[in-house]
This record gives sequence, C-alpha cells and structure tokens, in this order.
Amino acid sequence: MTKRISTEGGDPFENNPFGGLDLGGLKDGPGPKAEPAKAARKPASKGRVEVRREKAGRGGKTVTSLSEFPTYLPIKELETLAFDLKKTCACGGTLKGRVVELQGDVRDRVVPELEKRGYRPVLEGG
Repeated sequence: MTKRISTEGGDPFENNPFGGLDLGGLKDGPGPKAEPAKAARKPASKGRVEVRREKAGRGGKTVTSLSEFPTYLPIKELETLAFDLKKTCACGGTLKGRVVELQGDVRDRVVPELEKRGYRPVLEGG
C-alpha cells in the first residue's frame, strides 16, 4: 500500500527557500509598473467596401453603389448605414440585398463618411 499525500490545505509555504535570508540592507523593489500611455490608434477596420459609380441600365441616371460589405455585418446595420448616408449626402437611395445604392454621383461625400465609421472604402470603376 502506498503512502497518500494530504490535500487538505495547510501552510502553502512550508518550505520557503528565502525564509532564512537577511533583508536588512536591501532597498524596496520598484513599485508596480505604470501602464504605458496608449497612442491614439485608428480603430480596427470593419472591412473593405467597394464604392462604384454606375450608369448602365438606369436610363442615363447616375447611381453610387456601395458593395462587398463583410458578411458578418447584419442587414439591420446596413439599413441604418444606408439611412444615415442618404441624410449625409442629401440624396435618395435604397438597400438591395447587401448593396447600398445612392442616387447621383456622391462618391466624394460617401468615402469620408465610410472612413469615419471604420470602413475601408475602395473606389472602383470610373
């Protein structure tokens, strides 16, 4: 039969290897380390978005379309984004599937707004 070791607690530092040292002439160690100041970083990108001006098949009307939104974004967030972009650009528009269509060539107003919201807009087409 083997001898069992007790697991009922007790003094956890029963055999302290530093217990016999004389600490008389030693200085106190450094205090807790201060957290380094975090530099202002850009927030992580929500993803790449293609911004495209389209005219074909629309009766000569120009439309700015935003596509290729990341698939993890819920449709509700895209609906909110489309609503806010329509107000910012002072134009009409709609959400078709996962593509936001805004009336007119408003790429110059859309790109800064998308960057401000954490997206990475990429201009496509002419």
